[in-house]
Amino acid sequence: MAKQWEAWMTGLIGWLRSCERLLSRGERCCQVCAGRIMAGKRRLGMLGICQGCAEGIPWIHLSELTCARCGRYERCPDCEGSSSAASFVQSRSAVRYNERMKEWLAAYKYQRKESLRTVMGGMLLHAYHLHKLPPPGQRLHDGLSDRFASIPAVREYVTFVPLSAERCAERGFNQAEQMAAELARLIGAPLLPLLRRNRHTERQSSKSRHERIENMKGLFELDAYAAIMLAEEAKRIKIRLYVIDDVYTTGSTMSECSRVIRESLPVEVYGITWAR
Repeated sequence: MAKQWEAWMTGLIGWLRSCERLLSRGERCCQVCAGRIMAGKRRLGMLGICQGCAEGIPWIHLSELTCARCGRYERCPDCEGSSSAASFVQSRSAVRYNERMKEWLAAYKYQRKESLRTVMGGMLLHAYHLHKLPPPGQRLHDGLSDRFASIPAVREYVTFVPLSAERCAERGFNQAEQMAAELARLIGAPLLPLLRRNRHTERQSSKSRHERIENMKGLFELDAYAAIMLAEEAKRIKIRLYVIDDVYTTGSTMSECSRVIRESLPVEVYGITWAR
């Protein structure tokens, strides 16, 4: 009797789910605005957003890149006068940091709308693919792009800019870590918590470029276990390491993370940020 009842309940639940799918006509809710995503919108559905939100994304396209190193879409004084130009090979960002993108990031970071991790982490895939393409005016086999066209095998790893314990406790999560985990899943690369932040700092947003650089000095260190593992791996195969952060402003954070990594490990460091 119990088995019959269980089978009947299972059938009822299945029937109710079928009715729900039929009534909703295959619609889902947008992760950003809660609007409807209609069935068949596959490209939009991959990010979990509606057409209106998708059309408002200010993607950075390859043809717009002006600085081959940091991926800036205008003249870049940060890289022109940088003394740490060798710390990372290049960095790419997915979108321009306009008012709409500021709202998205604020909702994610400060309003704890963690459902946006799949949206913003998925958007990093655009910046990842920009790394695979030559900068404008450069042939595929020239310069930086030759690193990707070469025959030798390369192992890719993904890591992220860490938060201090105080900031993580205040916010409840590290947005860079969550986005890095999503990108690692999408490209099939291991996620490696390689960096640690050894002191708490004030927010960088109100600081000048010089203040940011000074504030970054000595801020990061390597996790000993992860560094040993990566060093052993680098003896056998070429390593390309992607460092993930949310916003690239002056490049001081990315440069300092890369410097710490490059001083101890024989790996190529590439930056990926959500916004620029």
